[in-house]
Amino acid sequence: MTTPLLVQALAALSVPALAGATVLGLRGRRARAGAAAGAQRLRGRIAELEERCAELERTASCDPLTGVWNYRHLQLTLDREIERARRAEHTEQADGPRPLAVLMLAITGFDAVVAEHGRGRAGAVLRDLAQRLAMEIRRADTLGRYGGEEFLVVLPDTGAEGAAQVAERLVWSVRRHLLLDWSSGQRESRPAAGNGLTAAAGIAVLPEDGTHAAVLLRAADAALAAARAAGGDCWRLSAQPAGELDRPREDRPGQGARTAGHGAEADRDPSGKTGSLSACVGRDPLAQPVATHTPATAAGHRDVLS
Repeated sequence: MTTPLLVQALAALSVPALAGATVLGLRGRRARAGAAAGAQRLRGRIAELEERCAELERTASCDPLTGVWNYRHLQLTLDREIERARRAEHTEQADGPRPLAVLMLAITGFDAVVAEHGRGRAGAVLRDLAQRLAMEIRRADTLGRYGGEEFLVVLPDTGAEGAAQVAERLVWSVRRHLLLDWSSGQRESRPAAGNGLTAAAGIAVLPEDGTHAAVLLRAADAALAAARAAGGDCWRLSAQPAGELDRPREDRPGQGARTAGHGAEADRDPSGKTGSLSACVGRDPLAQPVATHTPATAAGHRDVLS
């Protein structure tokens, strides 16, 4: 076969091969484009599922009425912080567990709010107050609804003195918080004696009051009962000698209590500091920032509202 004939034969045979290669190339590009589009859709779907998962986790951990953390999240947080505090005992830098305080806060006076405004509006008042309390703690702290009108605050790396300052601030905030007003006219001025709501707080500290969540909560609840027995609007430490509870409130060192009287005098303690609830601290919690607790936003069961 001569050379021109051989070239013609090879050219004739290469046409189908080139056509096949072109078709395969087009199919490959289409396959790659389809795979890229599928990967993009898959990434979008994964992002959507992650967003929904985060929303479900947030919903599962937040109290629907107040918007703060719920009882389940409080349990998990307390267990985690106790374990973290106890691990420090076995490190070279620490000679004992890291301090951890638990503060139980009970608000009274919501029966009157429910009677006057109904449960729906009273729930809005409780939510507004809970959000206000969440601003009085550090970002590292955890405030949640423990049950009804009771709240629990977990305070990592905080001893009895720091927890007492936080309790004083929270009790003062409950008494002086400006409640929601649904009137269409001019807002009435805040009553001199407060808003009708008061709070009692009980404090338990690790390791003095226990190294287990149930023990700490029981100690905080006992301290809360002592604060309620003292008339409320005060706080109590769990590790207090029994004889101290029999002394008049104004004579007890280290325990917050309001003095007798009305108006401005009701907000003064024996030290003469307006807004201070205890002679042991002797400072206005809002006029002077607490050294170990700077305000920050945070993100149960016996209840007259739910």
